[in-house]
Amino acid sequence: MNRREVLKGAMTGVLTFWPPLVRAGQQPADSVVRRLADNLVLVDAGGSNVAAFSTGEGLVLVDSGAPNSGDRLTAALAGFAGSAKVQTLFNTHYHLDQTANNEIFASGGATIIAHDRTRQWMASDYWVPGENRYEKARPKSAWPTRTFQDKGSMKAGSEQVDYGYLLEAHTSGDIYIFFKNANVLAVGGVASPQRDPELDYFTGAWIGGRVDAMDVVLKISNEQTKIVPAYGPVMTRAEFKEERDLMEEVRARLFKQVREGQGPEDMLEAGVMKGLARTWKDPKKFLYDACKGLRAHHSKLDPNVV
Repeated sequence: MNRREVLKGAMTGVLTFWPPLVRAGQQPADSVVRRLADNLVLVDAGGSNVAAFSTGEGLVLVDSGAPNSGDRLTAALAGFAGSAKVQTLFNTHYHLDQTANNEIFASGGATIIAHDRTRQWMASDYWVPGENRYEKARPKSAWPTRTFQDKGSMKAGSEQVDYGYLLEAHTSGDIYIFFKNANVLAVGGVASPQRDPELDYFTGAWIGGRVDAMDVVLKISNEQTKIVPAYGPVMTRAEFKEERDLMEEVRARLFKQVREGQGPEDMLEAGVMKGLARTWKDPKKFLYDACKGLRAHHSKLDPNVV
């Protein structure tokens, strides 16, 4: 049995130990709620993860879910915590899949906490290069109402919640949220156990920043920490470390190719993505985004960069 199989078995054990709390039928559109700790659950109401912690008096959420998931999400939260209102909502970054229901919870009085860069991207029109279009600013009611630059902490009932900036990892405004007593660490798009890792190079994200941010996550976690990504299953620290090491291997390969003046198609033809522990659904897009980010950080490469 190889290391990946051992890790997969360990993760299966975790999910068996915290079984689904709610499953309203068998349709893919239904919400799935999994218990992560006594007062902390993970909700998938539309393809992306929402973590919910109950203080007994209200809820703390990490991300607000994908478009068109509001009714399913609020129903799942009611099944978990009854009539308790969302008091605090963290946005791990600005993407719509993680912030689509901000308005719903803001209208109920929730404070929305995010990095200042996340608020800037949500409050502005911006160009999406890969889709050749402009994205309109979100309504003001969706914007974060409290922002920070580096780190912060708060008490939620008896729980200590620490949060901090993960620089240039997936977007320019990624953050982690650490429920310390529960030992659950939400990292948004900085972990990607199932989907291709994404690098929003036009915001400043790049592969070197992603590796550095993953090192921060490893430093503040331990072997028992449950790590929550934006999409997909909860990860063990060992699984997260495996993904970090993979990204470091890719980073090292791409540094060499960029120094030699190669573009994404050249890299793909040269086999730069071969022999890795996982495959990409769209390796050309990943390489394009990674190359853009690397060239924007050319001073970190080598004196012979082209």
